[in-house]
Amino acid sequence: MSANVELVKSIFAAWAEGDYSSADWADPEIELIFADGPAPDRAKGLDGMVELWRSMLDAWVDLRAIPESFHELNDGRVLVFLRNEGRGRSSGIDVQEISVKSANLFEFREGKVTKLVLYWERQHAVDAVGFPPQGGSSAA
Repeated sequence: MSANVELVKSIFAAWAEGDYSSADWADPEIELIFADGPAPDRAKGLDGMVELWRSMLDAWVDLRAIPESFHELNDGRVLVFLRNEGRGRSSGIDVQEISVKSANLFEFREGKVTKLVLYWERQHAVDAVGFPPQGGSSAA
């Protein structure tokens, strides 16, 4: 298993417990993109990422990102299929009831995540990267 997949698995270990407090894995110039979903947006740099992430987290109670599988693409990016669990803060809607199978795409440079794209709709990620990749590996 590659170092990139190991890093992403460590990030998700915290996220699955609802812990989004660490950004040690992020490059100082990271680009965070919410590609689709209820509030598409983007931010650049650690401060921008923290602000955008916080705005998303504030809309949920007990939000957890539960990975289902990890796929290393030919260029070293890692595509993660996941499901989100939690409740909407104002609506009270349980996201499991409206559950959308999601995906995250991680790009790397020198052991840090330089770009993180969150897809609310998994199919959008699949289409964007042309998954399944030729020769890509699964590290579930």
